Amino acid sequence: MPAQLHEKLEARPYIRVMSRAFVNEDHFVGDLPDRLVSPHPNHVTERGLEFIEASLEDSRRAYSEAQSIGDREALAKAARDVRYWSARRVSAIVTTVLPSVDAVQFGSAVTIVRDDGRRQTFRIVGEDEADPALGSISHVSPLARALIGKSVGDTVRAGRDEAEITAIQ
Repeated sequence: MPAQLHEKLEARPYIRVMSRAFVNEDHFVGDLPDRLVSPHPNHVTERGLEFIEASLEDSRRAYSEAQSIGDREALAKAARDVRYWSARRVSAIVTTVLPSVDAVQFGSAVTIVRDDGRRQTFRIVGEDEADPALGSISHVSPLARALIGKSVGDTVRAGRDEAEITAIQ
């Protein structure tokens, strides 16, 4: 800090302290970062597209409600969600399962048996639709990438162990 400025501040210490009432807090709300959009192709199932459209509609409704009550924080969050879901809607590539293919593909439900005997079934879906707890995994997940192109009887890396594909639907 230049010496002259330092001397002026010491001569008038009241300048250093400012009441919170005079601080513009708009920048805190405006600085809400956008949700990251995946760099991967946005393959979606028909159900995934419906999910994106419903999420976009919900975000638009939340934006409208926040605007009507003047809630700046909710407005910023809803605007961020509208931007995200709009981008996901525009980039959506509806992909369907080709019924004549015997290999795992996007949209397939794949049953695997792990080395420890656990049997699990996962449907390979788009990133926004994926919910492993409910049996759906993203097409860009390591397990899905290991499964795609494989057939019944093939083994794949599933976490730290191997798993055999026992069914493809």
